[in-house]
Amino acid sequence: MKIKSVNLETVCGITSKMPENDKLEVAFAGRSNVGKSTLINGLMNRKSLARTSSQPGKTQTVNFYNINDLLYFVDLPGYGYAKVSQQTVEKWGKMINRYLDGSKVLRLIFLLVDIRHKPNQNDLQMYEWCTHYGFNPIIIATKADKIKRSQKAKQIKQIKETLQVVEGTPVIPYSSMTKEGREEIWEYIDMVYEGFSQEQDLQSE
Repeated sequence: MKIKSVNLETVCGITSKMPENDKLEVAFAGRSNVGKSTLINGLMNRKSLARTSSQPGKTQTVNFYNINDLLYFVDLPGYGYAKVSQQTVEKWGKMINRYLDGSKVLRLIFLLVDIRHKPNQNDLQMYEWCTHYGFNPIIIATKADKIKRSQKAKQIKQIKETLQVVEGTPVIPYSSMTKEGREEIWEYIDMVYEGFSQEQDLQSE
């Protein structure tokens, strides 16, 4: 898909009502500082629309980016950030759950993990949340340029085993520096968008 227009359309805080969109939603989840905003900017061909920060915990809202007036990228709050209160962490968790449970047009979730490290308990919980609500998230292993090419297969195997992913689940190494993985991610988005469009056409007949 060629990016023609991008617009941060809706920002939802802890008490906000989620929008009832009629276009496809593609959600991005991951722990704080895993490179979520950087990935979203990379996919949108924008340098700083999704705010990036070296300080973890920057995304504290659910942000809806309208892409070409055809679909939404949904940036979920980064989880596992230690420097906020447990009460705030629980509220973020409820907000993510509320979104996953309530969206009628969410069809694809990308779960980001750092390829350099074994997924932690928060990553596992997020994966289990997604599957609980009927989604089979595609795993994006970020910061792929930070490890040697020869290490990738071993790290991907570790990610799959730790998260106990559904058999056949893709794990896509991604680098914001080299753009490795970008085309593959877009292929999945395009494929889901086509399926969603067909679904909508059938409903309108």
